[in-house]
Amino acid sequence: MAAKVFESIGKLGLALAVAGGVVNSALYNVDAGHRAVIFDRFRGIQDIVVGEGTHFLIPWVQKPIIFDCRSRPRNVPVITGSKDLQNVNITLRILFRPVASQLPRIFTSIGEDYDERVLPSITTEILKSVVARFDAGELITQRELVSRQVSDDLTERAATFGLILDDVSLTHLTFGKEFTEVVEAKQVAQQEAERARFVVEKAEQQKKAAIISAEGDSKAAELIANSLATAGDSLIELRKLEAAEDIAYQLSRSRNITYLPAGQSVLLQLPQ
Repeated sequence: MAAKVFESIGKLGLALAVAGGVVNSALYNVDAGHRAVIFDRFRGIQDIVVGEGTHFLIPWVQKPIIFDCRSRPRNVPVITGSKDLQNVNITLRILFRPVASQLPRIFTSIGEDYDERVLPSITTEILKSVVARFDAGELITQRELVSRQVSDDLTERAATFGLILDDVSLTHLTFGKEFTEVVEAKQVAQQEAERARFVVEKAEQQKKAAIISAEGDSKAAELIANSLATAGDSLIELRKLEAAEDIAYQLSRSRNITYLPAGQSVLLQLPQ
């Protein structure tokens, strides 16, 4: 009797296990930010896009393909040429995600690795097209304009493949060795030109100062001549007395005793 009970329990457990396995295989989960496309072995890819949550399918007949619909970053490096034939190394950073409603078409025409197949090719195409419109110097001075044109053209191009670009930005922009050497040489030449201009301006200022000083000396000489013509020798005698007074004051402050010979001029025998 007990053996029959255990046998019944065993059969019931086996049945429950089989039923649980069948139910488990008929369920699948779609995580947050993801979408699912159902592949049917008899009808192919279904047009219905399954949202987040737990869903049923027919085991063995149907298979879910899960897509991440959140924005993801990707860096695409490109080497191209500018309008003046300079080599330009550009790295473009893209935030992309698929259009959820177009996932069946994306899977059918491109595949699960749509980003690997689409983004590098269209990014290279757009960058080559846009960069070729600008000179190397304009790529630096008008970088915002270049980035905006790349973003507009690339967004429009990606939309044809069912992709949304949330952000497109130029993160790296360098030029070839030859252009870098030319830029450095130009900067050195500009510095030399600024230095030469400073030297010229300094010489001009010194010239003006010399002219002003000469004009001042000329004016002083003219004033002295006029004074002599007006006052005669009286001006010279006044200057002699002022000089003698100053010399006597300086000698009086000396610690040594100084004798002033009588009857001789202190101003080194200047004519009377």
